[in-house]
Amino acid sequence: MKSLKNSLVFSALLCIPAASATADFVGINIGISHWAPNLSGSFNSNNDTSIDLNNDLDINDPSQTSLVLILEHPIPLLPNVKYQNLELEASGTKTLERTITFNGELFNSNRKVTSTHDLSHDDMVLYYEILDNWVNLDLGIDIKRFNGQIGINNNNIAIDQTLPLLYISARFDLPFTGFYAGAEVNHLNIGDDNANDSTFLVGYESSIGLGIEGGMRTFSLDLDDTNNVDTNIKYEGFYLNGFFHF
Repeated sequence: MKSLKNSLVFSALLCIPAASATADFVGINIGISHWAPNLSGSFNSNNDTSIDLNNDLDINDPSQTSLVLILEHPIPLLPNVKYQNLELEASGTKTLERTITFNGELFNSNRKVTSTHDLSHDDMVLYYEILDNWVNLDLGIDIKRFNGQIGINNNNIAIDQTLPLLYISARFDLPFTGFYAGAEVNHLNIGDDNANDSTFLVGYESSIGLGIEGGMRTFSLDLDDTNNVDTNIKYEGFYLNGFFHF
């Protein structure tokens, strides 16, 4: 289903009128990104036991490959668009070393449990170019739409939440070389809810638009009583992205 969703978004962008797509001032960037983060943190439901993903459940680290689409255009009042789908689904099986409670159910020690931790979401970034030369600066909003779940032995709680994060991206081009370095920071701090999605990267883009970049990406999420779940989760690891810019 998620692959179909990526295909539909991809097709929609390719349906831009031919006259616009061939104009020099319209840019499309299509990339394939692979991210293999380490997962750590804890969660609880309805003020039940705080459950550690690693120590209590032995949750494995997720690894995912996703499509990245960027559309930039010259219309001043309309934002540029960046889309990425992140499938952050992880699971684990372990014999409990202590008694825990989740979503009203008691799980005694020495009981074997299978758990799922899924914070998959769509990133839709709407941004404006503030600077566009050897120094590039973009400002906008990152709309994260979560569609996942957290569960133990099929006792699941859906994670259905939309979060708006402030988006800042800076890139510094090394003139006449194709090499660049940059950073992206997406941040939210509203009440007891906090989210941060930060990337530090280096890359190279050839004269024909083919490129590669990589770096470190960190995504942390601290939600208070969202769908009766509290989360304090962190994903952190290296990523690699190949792309074609035309």
